[in-house]
Amino acid sequence: MSAKTNVTKFLSEYAVVIIFVLLTLASIAPSGLSIPYIIQEVITRLGRNSFLVIALLLPIYAGMGLNFAMTLGAMAGQIGLIFAVDWGVAGWQGLVFALLVGLPIAVLLGWVTGSVMNKAKGREMVTGYILAFFINGIYQFFVLYLMGSLIPMRNPAIVLSRGYGVRNTLNLESVRQSLDTLFMLRIGPFAIPVVTFIVIFLLCLFIVWFRKTKLGQDMRAVGQDMAVAGAAGIDVERTRIVAIIISTVLACGGQIIFLQNMGNLATYNAHDQTGFFAVAALLVGGASVTHANIPNVFIGVILLHAMFIVSPLAGQKLFGSAMIGEYFRQFIGYGVIALSLVLYAWKSRRAAEDQRSQLRQGSATGGAK
Repeated sequence: MSAKTNVTKFLSEYAVVIIFVLLTLASIAPSGLSIPYIIQEVITRLGRNSFLVIALLLPIYAGMGLNFAMTLGAMAGQIGLIFAVDWGVAGWQGLVFALLVGLPIAVLLGWVTGSVMNKAKGREMVTGYILAFFINGIYQFFVLYLMGSLIPMRNPAIVLSRGYGVRNTLNLESVRQSLDTLFMLRIGPFAIPVVTFIVIFLLCLFIVWFRKTKLGQDMRAVGQDMAVAGAAGIDVERTRIVAIIISTVLACGGQIIFLQNMGNLATYNAHDQTGFFAVAALLVGGASVTHANIPNVFIGVILLHAMFIVSPLAGQKLFGSAMIGEYFRQFIGYGVIALSLVLYAWKSRRAAEDQRSQLRQGSATGGAK
C-alpha cells in the first residue's frame, strides 16, 4: 500500500478528530481562558457527560447505528427526578430513587423503540430520531397535564399555579451534585468527583465484560451480518431489542448523573439535545456509524467540550459577540454529524466498488484459464 493511500486512509478515518484538535488549539488563545480553568471544566464535563455517551455503544455493536432514540431514556430519568423532588428524597438516595422510578419506564420505552426499529431495518437512525419526537409529545402531555391532576403531587412548590402540571424549571437543590460531592479529590487547583468517575469506570468494565458474553457476541454477529447471524440460530430481532433496551436504561442513568451535576431541570426541554450532543461527542472521538469503542467516548467528550468551553469567549474576543461562539457550537455539532455520515457513505460506496472490482478481476482471471 502506497504512502499516499495510507495518508488518505488516515485522514478519512480521523478527519473529524484532526479538525477538532486544530480548532480547539486555535481557539484557546483568543478565548483568554487559563489552561487550569479549561482543564477543570473538562474534568467536570467528562464526569457529567461520559455516561450518556457510553449509552450509545451497544446499538452500534448490534449494527443499529447511532441511537438518537436515547432521548427516551433521558425522559425516563427526568420523570424519576421529578418524583424524587416531589417526594422529598434528597442526597444520593434521591438519585437512586429517581433511577428506580425511571428504570421500568426506560425498559418499556426501549422495548417499544427496539420493536419499531425491527420494522425499519436499515433506517434505524432516522426512525429513532422521529420516534423521539413522537414520545416527546407523550412526555409533554404527562408532565404538563397528568401530573397534579390524575397523578397526585405532594409538593405544591413544583406544581404550576393552575394546580396541575410541573413548573418549567425545577430546582434540584436536594440532589444537586450529591454524587459528585460524595468524595471530591483535590489535586492542586483541580477538583475531581471520584465517585462519579468510579461509576463511569464500572460502566466501562460492564461494557468490556458484556462484549465477551454470549449475548454480546450475538450482538456483534448481528451487527456484522443479520442474515448470517439468523442462519446461525441467533434471534436477531430479540438481540436488537435487548441492545436498545440497555442503551435506553443507560441513557436514563446518564441523564440523572448529568442533571444532578447541573442542579436544575428544564422540565420540558432538558432532554431535547441529549442524543444530539452525545452522538456528536462520540463522532468527534473518531467513531463512526458502524464502529465505536470506549476510547472514542472519552476522546470525543474531551474534544467537543473543550471546544464548547473556549468558543463563546473566542467569539466574543474575535467578533465582539459571545453569541457567535454559541452559534458556532450548534454549527460544529450538526457539522460533525453531517461530516461523519458523509464519510461513512463515501467509505461504504468505495468498499462496494472495490468489492465489485475484485469480483470482475476474479471472473476475468477465471475466464482466461
